[in-house]
Formats: sequence, structure tokens, C-alpha cells
Amino acid sequence: MKKNGPIRFPNLIYPLMKLHQFLRVFFCITVMAIIGSLHAFAQSPLDKKVTINLNNVPLKQALDKLTAASGVRFTYNEAVAASSIKLTIKAKAQSIRQVLDATLATYPYSYSELDQDILIRYDAMKLKKLNAEPAAKPVTGRHTISGTITSEQSGETVIGASIRVINGVQGTSSNGYGFYSLTLPVGDYQLMVSAIGQKTDTIAVSLTGDEKLNIALSDNAQQLQTVTITAAPQGGRDLKSPQMGVERLSVKEITDVPVLLGEHDVIKTIQLLPGIKPAGEGSGGFYVRGGGADQNLILLDEATVYNASHLLGFFSTFNSDAIKNVSVYKGDMPAQYGGRLSSVIDVKMNDGNNQKFGVSGGVGMIAARLNVEGPIQKGKSSFLISARRTYADVFLKLSKDTTIKNTQLYFYDFNAKANYILGDKDRLYISGYFGKDVLAADDLNGIDWGNTTATLRWNHIFNSRFFSNTSLIYSNYDYKIKAKQDVSSFLIYSRIKDWSFKEDMQYDIGEDHSLSFGLNSIYHTLKPGEISATGNSGIISQQLETRYAWDNAAYLTDTWKATDRFTLTYGLRVSAFSIIGPGHYYDLDTDGNITGSTNYNSGQIVKTYINPEPRAAAAFQLNETSSVKASYARNAQNLHLVTNSTPGSPLDKWVASTNIIKPELADQFSIGYYKNLVQGKYELTVETYYKKLQNQIDYRNGTNIFTNQPIETQLLYGKGRAYGAEFLLKKKTGRLTGWVSYTLSKTERLIDGINQNQWYNARQDRTHDLSVVGIYKLNDQWTFSANFVFYTGDAVTYPSGKYQIDGVNYYYYTSRNASRLPAYNRLDIGATKQLKHTKKYTSELNFSLYNAYGNRNAYRIFFRDSKTDPNRTEAVRTTLFTYVPSVTYNFKF
Repeated sequence: MKKNGPIRFPNLIYPLMKLHQFLRVFFCITVMAIIGSLHAFAQSPLDKKVTINLNNVPLKQALDKLTAASGVRFTYNEAVAASSIKLTIKAKAQSIRQVLDATLATYPYSYSELDQDILIRYDAMKLKKLNAEPAAKPVTGRHTISGTITSEQSGETVIGASIRVINGVQGTSSNGYGFYSLTLPVGDYQLMVSAIGQKTDTIAVSLTGDEKLNIALSDNAQQLQTVTITAAPQGGRDLKSPQMGVERLSVKEITDVPVLLGEHDVIKTIQLLPGIKPAGEGSGGFYVRGGGADQNLILLDEATVYNASHLLGFFSTFNSDAIKNVSVYKGDMPAQYGGRLSSVIDVKMNDGNNQKFGVSGGVGMIAARLNVEGPIQKGKSSFLISARRTYADVFLKLSKDTTIKNTQLYFYDFNAKANYILGDKDRLYISGYFGKDVLAADDLNGIDWGNTTATLRWNHIFNSRFFSNTSLIYSNYDYKIKAKQDVSSFLIYSRIKDWSFKEDMQYDIGEDHSLSFGLNSIYHTLKPGEISATGNSGIISQQLETRYAWDNAAYLTDTWKATDRFTLTYGLRVSAFSIIGPGHYYDLDTDGNITGSTNYNSGQIVKTYINPEPRAAAAFQLNETSSVKASYARNAQNLHLVTNSTPGSPLDKWVASTNIIKPELADQFSIGYYKNLVQGKYELTVETYYKKLQNQIDYRNGTNIFTNQPIETQLLYGKGRAYGAEFLLKKKTGRLTGWVSYTLSKTERLIDGINQNQWYNARQDRTHDLSVVGIYKLNDQWTFSANFVFYTGDAVTYPSGKYQIDGVNYYYYTSRNASRLPAYNRLDIGATKQLKHTKKYTSELNFSLYNAYGNRNAYRIFFRDSKTDPNRTEAVRTTLFTYVPSVTYNFKF
């Protein structure tokens, strides 16, 4: 047997080396596999979850916000960074991949993973595919884009914003609550969105289904808010809209129109528009297209303001710091408005900034004002508080004269508003106004009057085409006059109070039809006058009965885009005015004597007046720069102003229709021509109108409004007519802007028992009315302005003779309103100096000179016996103002 030899070491090295190599390779492979596995299990940046809500944000900014929200970085070149497309992203716990797939689906951009970054790049192949897709995959049908237009800086809803398809004819505008709805065929669109005081924006939309698109517009760089007149959202009148006789004012842009004592005043500013005439210097009343001062419906956040004046008419109740938008409709008012014959002044208050707190205000020669606004919950709710007060009485207290020292002469007003975004479809608004005037020589003699309004409003979006606004409204106006001398005294008190419910709805049937419909119900309480008198004051105590009425209306309007050039609006408003007991209602003979009366218990219907009020308007666009329009509207009015003083005086009495006083009716026909000149730099508007009036009211000769007889005994009734032509030429761009406004008109009445039963001039008749306004921006610091006003003198009644009874002279009058005051003319100049303008703080000084050349315009002419010769008669002319300078400091931070 052979023995084995000893084991040698070299024989073991080889297999050990092989094993070592195997273990090394196995280890490396294992490590690489583990690393690969770890890498495989690491989360891709595209899978990162994110919650984000962006609305119409530029591409680069949107990517930066995605990075901030998710921590995922994006890489892109300058072409992507400079892209003009804007993205709307609404994602809740979605992956970046899902967000990018949905957001970039309709844009020529692609993405890919680059390490832990995401590369965004322009994709030419995708662009070709997007352009080819409509041909390869034809899709038909129409869908609706809808949403709310707001200001990016303040969160305020934007009224009257224009949404237009670029290179197309389709378009719409946001309603009075910022909501819009636009129905289009399936396809890709570029939408241009513009509004007064906002930067125009362009948005790309790929429409394959109904889409909600809320749009936030950036504010233009502005100075302090005052009032500017504008015609349409793009700075030019909407040539396609059938709406005629409408002007809009906004506080989003500056103009430096000189005003009395530096207080910017909406009512005084609209009097510079064609067809709107001041009732007289220092008067808060105004006439529109031949109508009386009471034939204008003035609304503040949908609440009726019955006397819109302070200090006997020198200022209006509207503090410009609290106002967002003012719409003026001259007779051809939309069907949702009613109750007046001549016009609607629809004033919307600011909602309040829901993004940041802000304070603004001003100090002038006669008044100071302060405005505070800010978010309650940022982005969801906000508040606004605005207050104003005059302080002439503060300086009067410095007098050594006891009578002057104890005199009270001031007014104040207070605006407040809050709004809450309850969700994507609901928004709640609460607003209120309180204002009061006090003019008193002491505690025993004086007059005070004031307005109080409150509005609770709920906006609801049912779907992309159906919008509603529901409102509960309160309005109150009252005045009180008291006087005492020796043992005689008297007190006069009058009041009108309303409770209202209003429901307005808007439904877009499709691309060609849009419906507006709703109802309105108002419960009126009117106290025409209560007089308490003692001693030998010469005034008889009386207690006129409080009247009650229930005013209801329903309306329906359709706007039909018949063709690309022809649009028609037609509708019907039906009003039902019910006179309600308790109270006595009288029968009169032709001489105004009471022949009988009937007593009605509480809640009994005395009489109901039902009036259908049809409306129709059409617009035909001649070419890209001009159009013609025509309209017809009937309006009914059941509340009437009884006064023989200057319109707008607090002594006015409001009375309701009765069994004797019938509703006033007006039928107005209008034709207009509209032209944009020099590439839209100028705008020409020409409108003519004819208005037929029924059941017009005027006083009997020798009437006394402070009688203890029913007011019906002092009144006569008849018809009227008004016709005229209005011209407006406006320059909208450049250093020099402004407008020229001219009205040629005639207004007459025919009432049995007045003027020998012949046609006579109404008090508001003025043949010529001219306004010229110019604003010149010299540089960033200085802006100069001026306005010139000329109009025919008021129609007045002068005595034609006098006679004597028992040694006392009496004047004899024949023709009503057959004479005229001298023609009125005035030049105002102003200048605004910008003191400081930063993102956080702005201040300016405003200088103005009212009646710059000191013309002594006639406020009133009255007649009296000569002191030296009683047989001679003197005409005495009074003037309110000559030169009135003012300086106002305004600020905002």
C-alpha cells in the first residue's frame, strides 16, 4: 500500500486564491445590488406629493411656488423663464408628475428627471402634435368658462371687467359682483382680460369641458384714489353692447377734476356728463334728460338713498374713499332697476382689502376723512371702515360772539362693510351707511337730516352658467326742523323708511343668449309731515297721516347675440304698487276741494297699480371702430317729491301714489352713434332721445305745502315731453386727457290749470349745457387740471305786475316759468403735487380754485318794493360763490 506524502502549502494557495476572487466578485456584486436597490427604492422627485392653489400665475413664478411647496427643484433655461403663459393649478396631495401632466398638457413644454431636479424644456415636437391634434381628433360641442375677477393686490371683486377672445368676436364682462360666464366652442383660445385701473392680462385656455377660471388682475401703479370718468372696461365704449345712455365712474384711476373746497364728489362729477344737469349751484339735486330731481334712483350697495346731499346740497353723501364703482343709466336702464323715470345712479362700496391692512385719508379746508381696511382672515374675508366729518363748527367756537360760538354747522358720514368667502360658490356681504347733517344756531333753533342704509347680500354660483344675488335691505331718511322765538315755536318732522327683499339671477343659456331675471319687494312707510306749532309763529299745527305701501316687481331680460355684428336685448318688468291701510283717502273735485273720504283699516288694500314696463335695445357694429344703437324703455314711478324749494333741500316731502296721485310714466326712445378715433385714442358718442311723460305733477297757483289739508288738494296733473341730443368727445391717452360734453335739449309740461292750459317750460329746461374738462400730467410730480361749465339759466317765474290792497303791495303772476336766470358759466382750476410715492406710503397735495375768474352767477333773483319809492320794483340778485380756493392733503399707507 502506497503511503501518501505530506501535504504541501503551495497546493492550497491556488484554490484559496480562487475562493478569494470569487468572494471579492460576489461582495462587489452584492454591494452594487444593494446600492442599486437603495437607489431604486429612493423616491423620485416626480412622485413627491404637493398641495398648492395657484390662479393665473406666470410659468416661472408657478415653478418657484411649486419648489417652495414641495422642496423639488426645477431646472430651465431663459426661454422657459421668459414664457408669457400663465398657469392655474389646484392640487391637493397630488404628485408633481400629476400636476405637471395636467398643467402642461396644452402647452409646448415637456419635463424629465435630472438627478433630483426636474428639467423643464421647450418641446417643438409637442407643439406640432398640439397643432395637429384638432385635425386628427375633431371634437365638437360648447363649454363654459366662468369665475370671478378680482384684484390681485386687494382681493376686491372687479366690476365690468372685459373678457374677450383675441382674434375673435366672442366676449363678455363681469357683472356687478365680479362674476363672468363665457360659452365657447371646444378649442384653444387666448383670452384678453382688462378693467379700469388694472393691467390687461392674456390667458391661454384649452377648452374641452366646463372650466372654472378665477382671474386676479394686477393693479396699475396708482396714486391716491379719486374719481375718474370712463365709459367701458377697456377705456373705450363697448361697441357690441346694446346698452345705451350708460356711463361708469371708477375710483381706481386718478383724475384731478377741480371741485368745491377740494372734496371729491361723485354727484358733482357726473354733472359734467352729457344729459345730466345740476339743479343749481350748491344744489345736491340734478336733472337727467328732462326729468325732475325726484326721478333719479340713487342706490348705495342696493339701498335707496333719498337725499344724497350734505350741507344743503354743497356736497354729496358719498365719500370717495369708500366707493369702488358708480354706474349711471340715463333712462334706458336695465330691467332689474325700476321705480324712477329718468336715471339710476348705482354706487358700489369697496369690499375691503383681504390681502393686507391699509390706511388712507385726507385733511382739507373743511373736512377730514379716514379709511381703514384689511383682512379678517387673509384671502377669505375683509372689512372696510370709512369716516368723514367737517369741522367748521370747531373754528366757530373760537369766536368771541356768543351766537356764533354756539352755532353748530357740520356733517358726518360713516361707511362700514365686511365680506366673507364661504366657499368656492358662496360669498356674503354686510354693509351699512350712516350720515347726518346738523345746522343749528343754538339748542332751540336748527335743522338736522340724515340717511341710514344697511344691506345683507349673498352671492351664490349654482354652476358655470347660473349666478344669483339675494339681498335684504333697509333704508331710512328723515329730517327735523325746530325753531323758537319768544313765546312762539314750531317743529317739523318727516320720514320715509323702506324694508326690501331682492333676488337677481343671471343664466347663460349658451353662446348666443344670456338671461337676467328676478324680483324685488319693498315695504314703504312714509310720514309726509308732522308739524307742531305754538304761539303766533304763523304755522298751523298738523298731523298728516302716515302712509303705507307695498311695492313689488318682477323682470326678465334676454340678451341675444344674433350675429357677430348684431346684438339685441329685450325684456319686461312688471311692477305692482299696492296702497295699504290704515288711513283716510279722499275724493276731490276739479278745484281740489274734498268731497268725501273713505277710512281703511290696517292691512286693507286701498288700490293697486299694475304697470308693464317693456324694454328693448339693439346694437349693430358697422366696422371695427363704430356702431349704431337704438332703444326703447318704459318706466313707472310711484314715489313723488313734493317741494317748492331748491331740489335736494332737506325740506322735500316724499309722498306715495294714492287713489288720486297716479303713477308717473315715461316712454323713452333713443338712437346713438359711437366711434373710436385715431386707433382708440379718442372716443366720440352721439345720442338723441325723445321722452313722453304721463301723470306729471305740479303745484296749483298759490299753493302752500305746509297746509293741514291733504297734499292732493295742492296738486295738478298733466303730461310732459323732453327731447335732445348729447355729444361727448373724449381723449383717453397721452399727457393731456379729458373730454368735451355738450347737450342741446328741451323740456316742457302741459297741465290743465297752469299757464292758461298751454305748454310751458319745466323748471329743469335748459337749452344749452356745455362742460370741458382737461387734465395735463406734466411729470411724475405735477398734474394740472381745469374744467369749464356753461349752461342756459334756469326757467323761473317772474311777476308781470303788482297790485295794492289795503296799502299792501301784491305781485301778479301770469305765465309759469316763462323767464330765465342769466346764463351760468364758471372755470375751475387745480393742481396736484405728488409728495411721496413708494410701495408702502403715498402722499400728495391738491390745490384747487373754484370759480377761478370770480363770475357772480345768479343763485336767485327776487323782487321787492324800492325802499325809496314803493311804486317802483327792484330785482335783487344773490350769488353764492365767487373765488373759492382750497388745499387738501391726501395720504395712503
